[in-house]
Amino acid sequence: MGQRVAVVVKGYPRLSETFIAQEIRGLEQRGLDLTIVSLRHPSESIVHQVHREIEAPVMYLPEYLKDDPTRVKAARRVAEGLPGYARAEAAYRADFARDASASRRRRWGQAAVLAAELPAGTGIIYVHFLHTPASVARYASLMTGIPFAFSAHAKDIYTTPHWDLAEKMADAAWGTTCTAANTAVLNALAPKNRPVDLVYHGLDLAPFAGADAARAGEGPLTILSVCRAVEKKGLDDVLKALATLSGDWRFEHIGGGALVPELQALAERLGIADRVAFLGARPRDEVVAAYRRAGLFVLASRIAKNGDRDGLPNVIMEAMAMGLPVVSTAVSAVPEIVTDATGLMVPPRDSKALAAALAALAADPQRRIAMGRAGQARVAGHFSPGPGIDHIAARLAETMGQRLAA
Repeated sequence: MGQRVAVVVKGYPRLSETFIAQEIRGLEQRGLDLTIVSLRHPSESIVHQVHREIEAPVMYLPEYLKDDPTRVKAARRVAEGLPGYARAEAAYRADFARDASASRRRRWGQAAVLAAELPAGTGIIYVHFLHTPASVARYASLMTGIPFAFSAHAKDIYTTPHWDLAEKMADAAWGTTCTAANTAVLNALAPKNRPVDLVYHGLDLAPFAGADAARAGEGPLTILSVCRAVEKKGLDDVLKALATLSGDWRFEHIGGGALVPELQALAERLGIADRVAFLGARPRDEVVAAYRRAGLFVLASRIAKNGDRDGLPNVIMEAMAMGLPVVSTAVSAVPEIVTDATGLMVPPRDSKALAAALAALAADPQRRIAMGRAGQARVAGHFSPGPGIDHIAARLAETMGQRLAA
């Protein structure tokens, strides 16, 4: 193609952001030259297979400016000579007047490093998440004159002030988001001539091939949840619901997160610790194995106190692809994938309703099988990643082509 895409992310690689890695690999397979730019170094030792397949080089910005003052100082000297530096500085100062935070100062410094060190031939800056990564991408774009585009997801939308979202969207060449709920929020703030596109990130079905929805065998019913142990995932509601569930069952949780010790203590107090296993973060093959041994998937999403919430949880798509019925909550984009045919939805933060839904499916193996098969069909028919990646690739190529022609 002759031009390079700088893909800016908050951290790389991250186990919880398989959808980003899937998209990056898909863009490579469509012939785009990419450089991954990460605001943070990885904090996890485990990676998915898709991370091993990605060929793009990774450039890590200084996570804290004090960590590499020589690099930051040199970058600022280069940035100050760029044609758009004055405009970028004006934008930063206007933002800082409304958000006088250390984080804002850090993003400005990281943007200078990005602008100074962008690989030769970069034709567009494409950023995942519309909060701090997009601040870095926007300031670097203004400094260099290289356009930027964004893909917004969940926390980045709902924990960012509207003025900040609007400023970024006004300067972006275009943007996408992964749920209809997000699209409505963003398009109320976006320039009228540049609406945000709805692009479901979809699911690569290859790791889930050959799954069997028939899980009505003997032995305890394994109920599975795959998520980070953070407030918005509602795992305490799950444990409270399980404490009232009769019959022969066990619960497995896969995922890291700061709340695991607190949840383990809650399971002890509820008297169910002997039937609950917190397995921690696991590689993809072990997650797939957990889906295979489960008979029911639960994700009790809710809106956190700071406004954070799920978008379209990849784990729900994974569970459905593996033939599992889903019990979840009517939050954000969950109703865009879970239907009456594929699972049960209850109000968020309602452990009694969650318990009733779990009990209903635990007692009806044939209903679980039917829902599992319907879920497999729904994911295969409506949530393939190909169309979304094709759309992103076309928009990236179009924007870079327009810049060359200008």
